[in-house]
Amino acid sequence: MTPTVHASEIADINLAEHGEGLCDWSSQSMPIMARLRDRFAEELPFAGKRIAIAVHITTETANLAFTLQAGGAEVFLCASNVRTTNDAVAAHAVQRGIHVYGIQGEDRDTYAAHCNRVLDARPHLVIDDGADLTGLLHGPRADAASEVIAGLEETTSGIQRIRSLEKGGLLKYPVVAVNEARTKHLFDNRYGTGQSTIDAILRLTNTLIAGSRVVVAGYGMCGKGVAARARGMGADVLVTEVDNVRALEAAMDGYRVMTMDRAAALGDIFITVTGNKNVLRAEHFAQMPDGAIVCNSGHFDVEIDVAALRAAALKHSRPRPGVDQYTLTRDQRISLLSAGEVVNLAAAEGNPATLMDMSFSNQVLGCEYLIKHGAEMERRVHTLAGDIDEQVAHLKLQTMGIDIDTLSAEQNDYLNSWDQGSA
Repeated sequence: MTPTVHASEIADINLAEHGEGLCDWSSQSMPIMARLRDRFAEELPFAGKRIAIAVHITTETANLAFTLQAGGAEVFLCASNVRTTNDAVAAHAVQRGIHVYGIQGEDRDTYAAHCNRVLDARPHLVIDDGADLTGLLHGPRADAASEVIAGLEETTSGIQRIRSLEKGGLLKYPVVAVNEARTKHLFDNRYGTGQSTIDAILRLTNTLIAGSRVVVAGYGMCGKGVAARARGMGADVLVTEVDNVRALEAAMDGYRVMTMDRAAALGDIFITVTGNKNVLRAEHFAQMPDGAIVCNSGHFDVEIDVAALRAAALKHSRPRPGVDQYTLTRDQRISLLSAGEVVNLAAAEGNPATLMDMSFSNQVLGCEYLIKHGAEMERRVHTLAGDIDEQVAHLKLQTMGIDIDTLSAEQNDYLNSWDQGSA
């Protein structure tokens, strides 16, 4: 069946020149992607293939699209969140021949329409961030799944959704969980989300982190990064968790661990990074001190019960861009950042290009692997091939000018033996 290719839908093509400068700046911090782009341009591993991408439309994502395009792919890009499109970047990508469907601040209906525009192209590979495209392909857009060889998912939230499909025996094609690659979650999630979340809070509020009590809900890799960056700036960090092992880890990392029911009355800044819904609820808002700042850095905007906060408010104001202040009583105001959307992308620029260089190198090398092997893989969630993870780490060290030791033949033999020990 001949795919339908719609004209791109962006805010303003006249922003392309500004977007070009932004993408060039980002590219300077993505040396692995540059190497891969050069190789792909010679080998054309994606010639004749259509690749759908639903990822935040940032400078780093544009460089991902350009790398796949250099390898011969026709690339279709939409945002994975209504607030995470850089309009200048989108314009530059269109000028470079990428099909782009995304406008900063688009409404939910437009967002859904843009996801469908991408799927109208009948993609061979799907790169997802939150599994919205995957959900459509397994629901109302099952018609567009017939030519999908495989997919890749790079978020914890998205993998949770896809594993639900796998568990029910409903998954239509193999999916690689890029988020589980060590060179993704150990760096992008931890160092990237940690820094960009604090960056967003500072941009929106200009508040002082030092001396503040910061409550971090969730101690996965993203939560660990947020907690570490907040403590590094002088905050007293409180952690809430539902997982016993992670709670124990947080306690041994030196944080105060408690329930949200207790933390609600103590915190000055609340940051959710759990991947779950209604982590902050009406009973928590009621306990928060006057001036509390609340934000979410998880992928979906469900972690904070925003409807309950609005319902409890006597007054609403917007004292600063991106800050909604709700007055609950005469002496209690709570400030919600970026309407509960993913704050590090809605209010800042997301994770630094230096880290996304590794995450997106995993994506493009994963795509290359799936073009070769996807048709023979089981319809389940797969981890990224281990040699790809190692290759990305090796390339990153090379670009940083770092050399490491190698095992001698004797050491290799020792590690692979059963009969060599202390006896």
